[in-house]
Amino acid sequence: MVTRRRLRTVLTALGLYLGAALLIGYFGVNAYTGNHGIRARQALDIQMARLASERDMLKSERQQWERRVALLKSQSLDPDMLDERARALLNYVDANDLTLMLRRR
Repeated sequence: MVTRRRLRTVLTALGLYLGAALLIGYFGVNAYTGNHGIRARQALDIQMARLASERDMLKSERQQWERRVALLKSQSLDPDMLDERARALLNYVDANDLTLMLRRR
């Protein structure tokens, strides 16, 4: 009778330790691979860095466009520069302009 009681005590203790180890292991694995785990946090950090660089690129592009639009406002618009640029884009020539026809090589 004594040997069975000792065996049962040992097996109960081992079962409790095994159950606790499995529970800790389950939570440990979920802490690493779960939806809010370490790997998910690393993926979010990478995505945040990529989006921050894209945001910075878009901000600089927006500043460039704002500068170009500011040049078109009537307060800062140079009529001669506007005329010159419009002629260049539309291939128009004034009657008083001198044009040179060059042959392409």
